[in-house]
Amino acid sequence: MSEFVEYLHEVFERFGPIRIRKMFGGYGVYHGGLMFGLVAEDTLYLKADAGNAGFFEKEHLEQFEYDKGGRTIRMSYYQAPDGIMDDRELAAIWARRSFEAALRSQAPKRISKKRRGAVG
Repeated sequence: MSEFVEYLHEVFERFGPIRIRKMFGGYGVYHGGLMFGLVAEDTLYLKADAGNAGFFEKEHLEQFEYDKGGRTIRMSYYQAPDGIMDDRELAAIWARRSFEAALRSQAPKRISKKRRGAVG
C-alpha cells in the first residue's frame, strides 16, 4: 500500500477504525463492514447520495468517474476536500456523512406488488 493509503488510518482516527482493501487497481475504505470511501491514484473519494452530495457540490469537488468501453461511468463518490487530510475533526465529519450514505444505500428496498406476486 502507498504511504497515502496507510496515512488514512491517521486521518480517520477520530471517526473510528477503518479497514482498507485492494480493489480494481485502487482501494476501498471500510468502516463497520461498509465501504464509505475509495482511493484511486492516491486520491480519496467519499460516498455520496442525495442526503450529502450537496456538501461536495458546494465545495466544487469532482465526482469519481472512469472510462468503460468509451463511455464515462460516474460513481456515487466525490473527491474528499483537501482540508480533511490535516484536520481530524473535519475528517470525522466528512467520514460520518459518507458512512451514513453507505448505510442508506444498504436500506432494504421496497418490493413492488408485481415482484411479490400480487395480482392487479
